[in-house]
Amino acid sequence: MGALSPAEEAQLKAQLRDAVEACTERCLYHSAKWAAELLTSLPAADDDDAGSETDIDSPPPPPPLSSPRLPPKDSTETRLEAREAHRYLLAKTYFDCREYDRCAAVFLPGPLPKPPAHAATSPAARAKHHAARPKAPTSTPTKARFHADSVAGLSQKSLFLALYAKYIAGEKRMNEDSEMILGPQDGGVTLNKELPAICALLEEWFSALPSSGRQPQGWLEYLYGIVLVKGKNEALAMDYLLKSIHQYTYNWGAWQELMSLLGTPEELSQIVTRLPHNVMAFIFHIYASQELYSASEQIHTSLSQILSIFPASAFLKTQRALLHYHNKDFDDAEQIFSDLLVSDPHRVDHLDNYSNILYVMGMRPKLAFLAQLATSTDKFRPETCCVVGNYYSLKSEHEKAVMYFRRALTLDRSFLSAWTLMGHEFVEMKNTHAAIESYRRAVDVNRKDYRAWYGLGQTYEVLEMHSYALFYHQRAAALRPYDPKLWMAVGQCFGKVGKVTNGIRAYKRALVAGSYYDAGVGSSFGSGEVSGLGGGVLDPEVLYQIALLYERIHNMGECAAYMELVLAQEEGPDYDENGSEGAGGVGVTATTSKARLWLARWEYMRGMYQRAMELANELCQDGVEVEDAKALVRDIRARMERERGDAAS
Repeated sequence: MGALSPAEEAQLKAQLRDAVEACTERCLYHSAKWAAELLTSLPAADDDDAGSETDIDSPPPPPPLSSPRLPPKDSTETRLEAREAHRYLLAKTYFDCREYDRCAAVFLPGPLPKPPAHAATSPAARAKHHAARPKAPTSTPTKARFHADSVAGLSQKSLFLALYAKYIAGEKRMNEDSEMILGPQDGGVTLNKELPAICALLEEWFSALPSSGRQPQGWLEYLYGIVLVKGKNEALAMDYLLKSIHQYTYNWGAWQELMSLLGTPEELSQIVTRLPHNVMAFIFHIYASQELYSASEQIHTSLSQILSIFPASAFLKTQRALLHYHNKDFDDAEQIFSDLLVSDPHRVDHLDNYSNILYVMGMRPKLAFLAQLATSTDKFRPETCCVVGNYYSLKSEHEKAVMYFRRALTLDRSFLSAWTLMGHEFVEMKNTHAAIESYRRAVDVNRKDYRAWYGLGQTYEVLEMHSYALFYHQRAAALRPYDPKLWMAVGQCFGKVGKVTNGIRAYKRALVAGSYYDAGVGSSFGSGEVSGLGGGVLDPEVLYQIALLYERIHNMGECAAYMELVLAQEEGPDYDENGSEGAGGVGVTATTSKARLWLARWEYMRGMYQRAMELANELCQDGVEVEDAKALVRDIRARMERERGDAAS
């Protein structure tokens, strides 16, 4: 994506301005905020002091498209909106005052009709239900049909607001009916009771649309997509969300819902051909790649290109920081978040991710400052509660940390970070059952959260249920194929369940994955472990575990070879042709000392006494495994003297 011409830039500004107004009119405030922030991140014209764009000389700006709406509103919609203008203003004020049922009642008086019994199932199942009885006419119109006919005279704008208000009212009642987070009655299955009726009404409306002669605008498609996602009908939801973004491109909420349906980078590649070709699709591809932990050089290049158009966009800079975070480049990620905080100290979005970075880096003073700043800005935001929870966790006050994570979930039960972080705290508190439930809830919210899958695996390992742990570690490794620590966990579980060959393959995969990360980075679980080492140095622990697995299947030659590789990592590779010191190794560690002791015993058993003596003496000098090494030295000397005596006689 190259630089925009003045005409293209003026057109983009007009489209984003229209998006802010259209989303605000429909009470989609998060999408409106996103579009407004993107609009103001465009570079202003040199003498654009009053926000005017009349100073662009050539070519002249295009007319402020009544389009990003594609196609433009038809005359029927314009007439209906004009007729409903005063009632719409009344309904919107009710919505803004959070009187959602009252807002819906302006256009839909009385409760929505209850759908038929089979309407609670997916539309595909309903189609099958109707196909089974094609000749079952109804003599009288059903309540749902009557209601659908009664809303036919509403504009799409008014119908959207009324149904969206019903949806929000249902979400509000669902939260009110929910039990305390992880309390004795909290089953995690509370449902929005308004969804079936909204779904049935929208289905009737869309079935009547082709014969009505009206043009779809994309907003009702977006709402239907949300309802279908809630009902787990993901294939149909994706179709309607794609229709929505084609009909109205600048509704960021529709793109976010579409992202929630993608599980792998392969699924993203398949859907790219079905997207419109514009700047929103370009931004979505970067956002989706970040969410799917697919941080390649191409994505960074694409992000740099779009940042040249929106140089001040906090959203795009945050995507860059999150790409670094997922790739364990914590220093770069921390710097970007720090700069964002300086430029906009009241911005709370993604501060939970920033606090995760500070936690892993052990930067307690900065984390304390961030917690204080977020609390003074808005103490009742889930992000703020997670920041404070991370601060208490770093102080090892795990009970207080859990309290704040619970508070975050009370504010938003679908807030993923809080579920995962609370699971980590329960692990620290040795409350494995609560940890498992927290991680399961995190996976229910977002099945792409590899931290929750990995946490489940670790917790089941604590319970010594290794087959379960293996399943969850494999799910985590599938989401993060280049994270060596996850493959180490898979290899360890394979070893525990007796699948040694599979364990060896998993550990070798960890060696390959380790080359993607630099030395000294923390683990994704926040414990600060190092799995992959940079500079051409392999992880000695992985090599040692491979050697032990070869020993279990009695392949002593491969075992000895990998033990030698463990020792080679002490010095590191020498890449300098002049013979000067190359990349530094890991030095003497407990793992390399265990490998040296194993090799000394192996050489002793093979009768290679000189080599065994050298290795044992090195152990005595290193100060690790000293007692075992001294005993081995005595054995070697005794054997050598005995053999000399036998030879002399």
